Amino acid sequence: MILSMTGFGRSEGVFEGKKLTIDVKSLNSKSFDLNIKMPFRYKEKEFEIRKMLNDRILRGKVDCYINIESLDHSSDVNINHDLVTSYIDELKKIAGDGPDFEYLKMAIRMPDVISSKADVLSEDEWIFLIEILNESLTKFENFRTTEGLILQDELERNIRKIETFLSQVEPYEDVRMDSVKERYRKSLNEFDQIDETRFYQEMAYYTEKLDIAEEKVRLTQHLKYYQEVMINENFNGKKLGFISQEIGREINTLGSKANHAEIQKLVVMMKDDLEKIKEQTLNVL
Repeated sequence: MILSMTGFGRSEGVFEGKKLTIDVKSLNSKSFDLNIKMPFRYKEKEFEIRKMLNDRILRGKVDCYINIESLDHSSDVNINHDLVTSYIDELKKIAGDGPDFEYLKMAIRMPDVISSKADVLSEDEWIFLIEILNESLTKFENFRTTEGLILQDELERNIRKIETFLSQVEPYEDVRMDSVKERYRKSLNEFDQIDETRFYQEMAYYTEKLDIAEEKVRLTQHLKYYQEVMINENFNGKKLGFISQEIGREINTLGSKANHAEIQKLVVMMKDDLEKIKEQTLNVL
């Protein structure tokens, strides 16, 4: 089945007074290209997070944002008030009376006055982060599946249109060859002596050269194969891209051999639909 490379998933939860939000989104890319932003407290787990994302997403230009927000507005900074007061008293003894604010500015720079809580990631918080990340990736995968169904409908519609245009070529084939024969016959009538055997040899040569039966067969096979891979194989974007290139080669050869205005028009319409298929295939995982 078709999965889109475009995806988005968001999940959030609260752990010990902190709100954790994880966003995962992706666009099409030839490989797995990850940009990840996270708080410093989770940096030690960056390798594990990257591996989880790579294993689940596989391919695409991916952005992952991990954000943490304190809900209780408690400060991680601690000021030792008793130590500050002690420093101010000692400074006054040395320097004499002066503005308390000036002594405060000096005291606040002294050792051990300001301390902060250790920013250590606990095992419980790490387990909680994994749960939120998995939820976000599940939503991301569901988004890809939904987009993939829409993409598959568009691809099938364009494949069927090419098949329809190809079926419309047949009525013009006999007319086309008759036109070629008549044109060569008129040219030869301008000469006094005509070698009938050579004429029919030349006509056989050009008839074979302009024959499009093989191109029609191969194009039909490629279109059928594209649909089989699209429906029956997973993670098939690159393979579908290769098949669409083969479809293009057969359409181009058909156009170069057409030698008929109406067939050329059908070839142009086939090319137009093929370009849509190629563009849509770029977004298939």
